[in-house]
Amino acid sequence: METLIQDLRFAVRTLAKSPGFFAVAVLCIALGIGTNTTIFSVVNAALLRPYPAADPERIVVLHGTQLRNEIDEGGVSYLDYQEYKAQSTLFSQMAAFTNRSITVTGDDEPERLMGASISHDLFPLLGERPALGRTFLPEEDRPGAPPVVLLGHDVWMRRFNGDPAILNKSIIVNATPHTVVGVMPPRFKFPYQQEAWLPLAPFVKDYPRTDRVLGVYARLKPGATAAQAEAEMQGIAKRLESTYPDANKGWSARVMTLREETSGEEMRLIILTAMGAVGFVLLIACANVANLLLARATQRQREIAIRIAFGATRGRIVRQLLTESVLIALAGAALGIALAVWGIRWIELSIPPENATPYWMRFTLDGPVLLFTLAAAVVTGLLFGLAPALQAVKTDLNDTLKEGGRGAGGSVVRNRLRSALVIAEVALSLVLLVGASLFVRSFLNIQDADVGFDTRNLLTMRIYLPGDPYEEDEPKARRVEDVVRRLETIPGVEAVGASNNVPLGGGGGGGAVLFEGRPVTPGEEPLIYWAGVTPHFFRALGVPVKRGRDFNDEEGSKRSGVALVNETFVKKFFPDTEAIGRRFRIKEEEKMDWVTIVGIVPDVANDNIDDEGIEASAYLSYPYQTARNTGLTIRTRRPVAEVIAAARAEIKASDANLPVFEVYTMDQVRRLGNWEFRFFGGMFTVFGLIALFLAAIGVYGVLSYSVSQRLREIGVRIALGARRRDVLRLVLGQGVGLALIGIGIGLLGAFGVTRVISSILYGISATDLVSFGLNSLLLAAVAALASYVPADRAMRVDPLEALRDE
Repeated sequence: METLIQDLRFAVRTLAKSPGFFAVAVLCIALGIGTNTTIFSVVNAALLRPYPAADPERIVVLHGTQLRNEIDEGGVSYLDYQEYKAQSTLFSQMAAFTNRSITVTGDDEPERLMGASISHDLFPLLGERPALGRTFLPEEDRPGAPPVVLLGHDVWMRRFNGDPAILNKSIIVNATPHTVVGVMPPRFKFPYQQEAWLPLAPFVKDYPRTDRVLGVYARLKPGATAAQAEAEMQGIAKRLESTYPDANKGWSARVMTLREETSGEEMRLIILTAMGAVGFVLLIACANVANLLLARATQRQREIAIRIAFGATRGRIVRQLLTESVLIALAGAALGIALAVWGIRWIELSIPPENATPYWMRFTLDGPVLLFTLAAAVVTGLLFGLAPALQAVKTDLNDTLKEGGRGAGGSVVRNRLRSALVIAEVALSLVLLVGASLFVRSFLNIQDADVGFDTRNLLTMRIYLPGDPYEEDEPKARRVEDVVRRLETIPGVEAVGASNNVPLGGGGGGGAVLFEGRPVTPGEEPLIYWAGVTPHFFRALGVPVKRGRDFNDEEGSKRSGVALVNETFVKKFFPDTEAIGRRFRIKEEEKMDWVTIVGIVPDVANDNIDDEGIEASAYLSYPYQTARNTGLTIRTRRPVAEVIAAARAEIKASDANLPVFEVYTMDQVRRLGNWEFRFFGGMFTVFGLIALFLAAIGVYGVLSYSVSQRLREIGVRIALGARRRDVLRLVLGQGVGLALIGIGIGLLGAFGVTRVISSILYGISATDLVSFGLNSLLLAAVAALASYVPADRAMRVDPLEALRDE
């Protein structure tokens, strides 16, 4: 310990004598460690931090699967859930939930909340207790039970002023009085960002076996494994398939651990890719500081030689030099933590509130993250300090201690090492720049992708039809029809469409389709997307009917037996025959008769644009698929901002209890749907620019040192007749040559690394030649620019001064 304190004191004094070197080294390391700390906070939140539940490693999630239709993480029907719960032997508890909209009305404006219906045993399974009151009782989770509600902490504070007397009071939820039985703790918003919960059974009691809408959590008994539980669930699923072939044909079960559920494969790929990228940034920073230390070691050769001559062992000197390196790294880590605070805040602001991360995923600089930062600093200090320290003690004492001796021992090795480090920096920088380019171009491609309609001057919003008044399809259809008619009277509005789907915003539904005259084996029916729409839906989108005709007003107001289909539907099911006039129905819709195709519309993106393309889609009149959560699309001639207030007023005039939410322009909907590409493109661009900056410093540093060591040689060359442009070519050639070698190695590395992210790119190949070529040229240009400054210095060498100094 005494020796360590001596080393630290000496290191502080030594570094204080070179403030410029210390500042540059600390900045380089701070950039590397700061980016790593930022991304590790994401890794910690998403992949490492335990899920906030009691004994989470024993909690598993049950999914329905149907491999024929590539469904591997589907929901579970309420009836199947009851069978699983009754027949399983490896679980001590099993509970379920389904997301739903919840409307709270009263003295304030009606407010729609993200909510869920949960079984009474779900929160006890998670080990979660209310901050006030209690959770649901078993008798409250039964059809016909008195309605009760659990409130989230935020809505309790926001709407009820945090009044503890709210317990056992009645509030209006979904147009029906509900008794408040509890308030959940702050920040608890299971499963994602929910703010209120209702009992499950009263909500899903009439759902058929084909409605697979439940998420199912279960707790393993001691000694049971997820693999054993999956085998048991698949056996139960097989029996259910035999018992209910019409509903369960081809359906099986999958059991996932809670960690697998909360960090999906794509999320893990993106996060680990980001961690790899910042690892590259840190390696580049290490290479830079190692180069600085190599140059500094040359300047300290005489000092080191004297210390060795007076009896210091080479190991003791290496330890002293490593102490200086670790001290630099720790100072860089301190600054890096400050940069990480800003980086984490940037990440939080980059995620739209509408796409907020799950409640349990919080990006913080907690103990594990700070411990990672400390470990990274120590390892980094050793990493960039070891090679320069070992080179520093390879000193020829006789040559170094001679009066005027140049201490050239080991200089060739050091020069080669410095050059190798620059080549590595350039190679790693190119990999990062190519990755950033691919993400940015993916975002641009997805923003420019054809969505099938004009997004300009198109306003979207959703309304929710709460409670018993809208229990049946007929009153929902009539209310939506009234809202649409009122909105069409607003000055400047061209057309209004309503649907349970908002294009690019999701909605609608899927189902197995049956075609008249085409027998098919039960359970092997093809799947389509379908939605109920009002008559002017496609007019509002500005989409003309390609062939056939649109609904008329009378057909759009009832179950009229007619349908529109998109071009993908025709290509898939009627490639060689006329589709108009053909009849089909949705298998799961028992009340649906055969419907006739009367028109064909262009492909419209029903959800986010992705590489899977447009689905085969059918559009029926709205009464076929009425929904409490209904989307409105409003085509205007005026700026959409001028229509919002009038639209809200007309909806309130139709029914004052209808909450209006998710009010966006269609362009905003598109941006919100693609925020991940913009976010990761921006993040990787920052990483690439940092890498480019560090690589430029590396090239400049090596050439600047090289010029300083070759002043006599350059002076002699000029004295003997060398032209200044020859000197420029000599120095630039050295810098650009190193960069070109690095670019060559980087291209090979990028071809391999970018294949890993190919699945999360859109509209661009992971080996896109434009991205590879342009970034190679950019890196070469930056290297040439970084080389020019020391080259210019070399051109200005006065041969008389250079020779006099010698």
